[in-house]
Amino acid sequence: MPVSPPPIPLAERMRPRSIDAYVGQQHLVGPGKPLLRMSQAKSLFSMILWGPPGSGKTTLARILSQSIDAHFKQLTAVSSGVKDVRAVIEHAREHTLGTERRRTILFIDEIHRFNKAQQDALLQAVERGDIILIGATTENPSFEVIPPLRSRAQTYVLNPLSMDELRVILDRALTEDEYMAGFDVVFDDVDLLIAYSGGDARSMLNGLEMCCLIADREGKVHITRNVLEEAFQQAFAKYDKGGEEHYNIISAFIKSVRGSDPDAALYWLARMLHGGEDPLFVARRLIILASEDVGNAEPNALLLATSCYQAVHAIGMPEARIVLSQTTTYLACAPKSNAAYLAGEAAFGDVRSLPPYPVPLHLRNAPTEFMKSLKYGKGYKYSHDYDGHFVDQQYLPAELKEKIYYKPTDIGREQRIGERLRNLWKRRRD
Repeated sequence: MPVSPPPIPLAERMRPRSIDAYVGQQHLVGPGKPLLRMSQAKSLFSMILWGPPGSGKTTLARILSQSIDAHFKQLTAVSSGVKDVRAVIEHAREHTLGTERRRTILFIDEIHRFNKAQQDALLQAVERGDIILIGATTENPSFEVIPPLRSRAQTYVLNPLSMDELRVILDRALTEDEYMAGFDVVFDDVDLLIAYSGGDARSMLNGLEMCCLIADREGKVHITRNVLEEAFQQAFAKYDKGGEEHYNIISAFIKSVRGSDPDAALYWLARMLHGGEDPLFVARRLIILASEDVGNAEPNALLLATSCYQAVHAIGMPEARIVLSQTTTYLACAPKSNAAYLAGEAAFGDVRSLPPYPVPLHLRNAPTEFMKSLKYGKGYKYSHDYDGHFVDQQYLPAELKEKIYYKPTDIGREQRIGERLRNLWKRRRD
C-alpha cells in the first residue's frame, strides 16, 4: 500500500483528456450542443467560460485546444500583465502566419481580475483572429469583463456539478488512479464528502486524497465524519461576500421572506452569516423589506426591524444571529402588502413626469398680512374642529384632485385602513 501521494495532486491526475471523458455540462458538450459541435468541426471561436470553482472550465479549455491541435498558452490574471499578453499574441502571429499554420488558444484563468487596460490589450488580437481567447471566470462577465471584449467572445455558463456527476468523478478516482486504487476506502457518509466540496470537483478530489493520508489505514481506509471535518477543516459554505454568490443568496433570502417561507429564509440567513456576511447588512435589508413588502398590513414589522438593527449593532456576532432569526421569522410570517410602496412609487413617478403644480391657496401658510391679502390660507378647515376629527376638503393640486395613489389591500391591518379611507373619502374612493 502506498504511503505518500504522488507530487501531482489527485485533481490534476484525474483531469480528463478528451471530451468523451469529460463529466458534466451536458448543455454545452452533450450531443448536438455548441462546444461539442465546435470540437467535431475543429473550428473554435473566442469564448468566456463562466462558472463556479471546480466546474471544469480549465479542463474544457484544454480539451477544446487539443481537438483543433492548437498551441495552448495559459495565463493567470493574478500574476500576468499586458507584457505577458503581448508576448503570447506575438508568438501566435508567428505560428498562425508562418509555415506551421497552427492556431493559438490563449487561456486566461480568472480573467475578471484583469483591469480595463489589460483587457483592452486583447481586443485587436481577438478581432483579427490572431488568437482564440478562452477566458475563465467565477464572476458575472456582465460586471467584470469590458463590453468590447464580451461582444467579441461568446459567453457560456457552466453549472455546479451535481451530486451524481461528482459521484462519477469520485468513483473514477478510486478505481482508475494508480495511487488511490491501492486503498480499500470505506465511507461512513460519502454524501458528506461531496457536500463538503460545494460542487467543486477539484476540492472533492484533493479532500479525498487528504482523507486517505489522515484516516485510520489498518486494513481498510475508514473515512469517518471526523476525518472529513479534519481534512476540510470545517463544513464548507460557498459564499463570496464580494461576488455573484453574495447577490444570489441575499436575493433568495429576500424573496423567501416576501414569499412567507420562514424555513427557506432561515436557511439563506444561515448561509450568509456562516459565510461571514456583515450582520448589519442583513439587518438593513430587513428594514427595507419590512416597509416594502409587509407595509401597513402589519405596521409593527418596521418597528421590529428597526429595533433588530439597533440590537445587532449593539451586541454583534455571534449572538446577533438570534435577533436576526427572530426578525426574519416574524417578517416571513407577517401578512404582506406592497400597497404603500406602490403608492410612493406612483407619486414619485408623477412628480418626475408632471409639471410642479402649485399648492392650493387654502393649504398655504400665511404668516404675514401681505400673504393673507393674497388669500393664502383662506377657507382652510381645521380637521380637529369637526366630528371624528375629519372634514372633506381638497389637499391635492387641482389638476390631480381625483388622484388615488394609496390602494390598501384587504390583508392584515390594512383591511381596516382601507375601510376607514372609504368611509372618509366616499366621493373619491367609491
